[in-house]
Formats: sequence, structure tokens, C-alpha cells
Amino acid sequence: MFMLVQSSKARKQRKFRYSAPMHIKQRFVHAHISKELAAKLGIKRRSIAVRKGDTVKVVAGKQKGKSGKVNQVDLARGSVFIDGIIRKTMKGKEKPVPIHASNVYLTDIDTSDKLRQEKLNISTAK
Repeated sequence: MFMLVQSSKARKQRKFRYSAPMHIKQRFVHAHISKELAAKLGIKRRSIAVRKGDTVKVVAGKQKGKSGKVNQVDLARGSVFIDGIIRKTMKGKEKPVPIHASNVYLTDIDTSDKLRQEKLNISTAK
């Protein structure tokens, strides 16, 4: 069993987050839920895991204020890739910009998955 780190030392915290297995890193890719969405769906939790298909809004960094659907979630880096947030490379290609999950909040949730609905206690009717 992989134990969560007990130390408060920054060096050990960084090492833990870097070398954690994927099932633990999945916990690091959670984002806050907007108050309006939580009230609409009756969710009492503060944050949930970000998934492909969710709509998020960026609240920190260079892309602050932009919003869109999540295209991809990278568990290894703890980042999400959002529709419409791209950067041009030196060669002229367009690449998606990775945004850390802690810098976004959820404005709409993809509830097509029945297991996710059960976990959040959401009815299928929106």
C-alpha cells in the first residue's frame, strides 16, 4: 500500500508528488465547483475530479478568464488541455496549452457517466 506523505518538509512533498503512482496522482487533478453549478445540481462537495468533456474556467495565470471544454487530462503532469486555448510554436504549428488543474474551476459537468452521477448523487434530468 502506498502511504500518503507525512512530512511537512517541502522537499519531501515535491518528491512525493513527483514519484506518486497514477492512482494517487489522480487525486491531484481535482478542481473546485462553481457555486452556481453546485446549487443547480445540489452538490455539497467543494471539488471533484476534472474529466474530458467538462467545461472549466481559468482563474489564474496568463490564460485567466478564458473558458472552454476539456479536451484532455494529463495525470502525469496534473494539467488539463482546454478547447480554444492554444499557442503557436516557432514553426507556426498550433499546440494546446497545459493548464494546472488547481488554476481552473468547473462551470459545467459531463454527467453522461452513470457512475459519476451516483458518486455525486445527481439525477439524470438537468
